[in-house]
Amino acid sequence: MFNSVMMAEFEQLLRKGDLNIIDVREIDEFESGHIKGAQHIALGTIPANLDKLEKNKEYHVLCLSGARSAMASKYLAQQGYKIVNVMGGMSAYRGDVEFGR
Repeated sequence: MFNSVMMAEFEQLLRKGDLNIIDVREIDEFESGHIKGAQHIALGTIPANLDKLEKNKEYHVLCLSGARSAMASKYLAQQGYKIVNVMGGMSAYRGDVEFGR
């Protein structure tokens, strides 16, 4: 089981402190604008990249609109990770972004 937050709540949490963010979009989407500090793990590569994650940390997962992040969140939660799905994704995000990798 995983939790979900709306983008407005996520943006408040982001302003308050350091979050562990996983961006599950494809590399070209990530490079065209992502949240500073977000870790890029494309949805299709998550099973092969579980070694990059720690089960004692909480991760906020996002994509473009929320569909892929919901799939990733379900899978990661089933593997025992603490997951929060960010609904609305980058299409709803109004903060600063970084470009490139």
